[in-house]
Amino acid sequence: MPRLNTFNLFSCAIIYLLTACGTPQRDFRVVNRSDGMIGVQAIKGAKELEAQELAVTECKKTGRSGAAISEAKTTHNDQFPMIYIYQCVR
Repeated sequence: MPRLNTFNLFSCAIIYLLTACGTPQRDFRVVNRSDGMIGVQAIKGAKELEAQELAVTECKKTGRSGAAISEAKTTHNDQFPMIYIYQCVR
């Protein structure tokens, strides 16, 4: 039985480490633009996939099912040097 407890502890540690590897959500800022696009400002080193997940979440709030990337560019903002622009799709 102690082997099972060690296995459970090891499994929990692996799951914790895998979830901790992503960029924290506080390192992103979601902006609803006046043209209907979604802007996701991100810190340097953040993955585009993480930004897309936030854009999809924001699009779902408006009844759309997904988000397609329209543009990715650098900014002059020291805190959020990258911005990803998404268009909500059905």
